[in-house]
Amino acid sequence: MNGTVREMPLGDVKNLVEVVVYVKQDLGEQQRDQVVTALKNRDEISGAEFCALRNHLLLVRYDRDMFSSQQVLKSFTSLNLEARLIGPI
Repeated sequence: MNGTVREMPLGDVKNLVEVVVYVKQDLGEQQRDQVVTALKNRDEISGAEFCALRNHLLLVRYDRDMFSSQQVLKSFTSLNLEARLIGPI
């Protein structure tokens, strides 16, 4: 499984925020890949990856000038997933 969406250019690092999101549903590897791919298609999200040992946790990186944590959660709702924001890293 390729969990990395894409890398953010170093010039934008000052606006980078990383949050942990908890996904309530049990997802198989293919479903996790689909979630990462869907997030990849959002311009505001620069990266996403599931925790290797805890399949319910997802690290999401985004530009805080373009997106908010609540918008990250809405991305999961649009995928028909129940998710909770754990907090920033």
